[in-house]
Amino acid sequence: MSVFATLVEQLADLLRPLFAASATAAAIVAFTALVRLAVHPLSRAAARGQKARTRLAPQLAALRTKHAKNPERLRKATLELYAKEEVSPLAGCLPSLLQVPAFFLMYHLFSNAEIGGEPNGLLGHSLLDAPLGDRWTDALAHGGVLGGAGLVYLALFVIVAAVATFNYVRTKRQMADAPAAGEQLPGMGAMTKVMPLMSFLTLATVAVVPLAAALYVVTSTTWAAAERVFLYRDAPAPSVAQM
Repeated sequence: MSVFATLVEQLADLLRPLFAASATAAAIVAFTALVRLAVHPLSRAAARGQKARTRLAPQLAALRTKHAKNPERLRKATLELYAKEEVSPLAGCLPSLLQVPAFFLMYHLFSNAEIGGEPNGLLGHSLLDAPLGDRWTDALAHGGVLGGAGLVYLALFVIVAAVATFNYVRTKRQMADAPAAGEQLPGMGAMTKVMPLMSFLTLATVAVVPLAAALYVVTSTTWAAAERVFLYRDAPAPSVAQM
């Protein structure tokens, strides 16, 4: 973790001429962008897989008709089709899963009073009036919702809510476009019902983790939303009736 702390500190030193006292917060945003860039090839692969599943929708519909009375054979035939076309129904989960270690590193880095047996100097940094090691409850206890730290969190909540709403609408439309793209796989039916709501869980995450980890989450989810717009820019636009 000390190597990770050193990286954040070095990024902060580079950004200090531009962001002054908020340089460490800017370093966290920059670090998050670097992580997202590192997993971008997987995001591109996931986008190609999603487009392939959409392209396979007519064949999946034919399989449903052919094996309507044999669910087990239908699942097997669906998996065989995915394997033949080299499409993974779960590939879209990889970019998110690979970011989990980076998020927990950020969480622990700003939750520990000491790093390598020495005082954690990063805890003394802040974003405007909000210390990076504090949580929303600390902001509420020192100034309330409209206090200096409270307003920082309010801005983060507004960003998260806007991104979550955008993701919700977009995901619902995409699922309406390709309802057969995974519904025959075990557990996928329940997953497709829950997935559009997952973005709103970010609100709870931002509220309970240290501000530094919240910045990571907000930056990552905002990047992901913009990235999906870019990667799916050539996908057919869903109609309003499909919402």
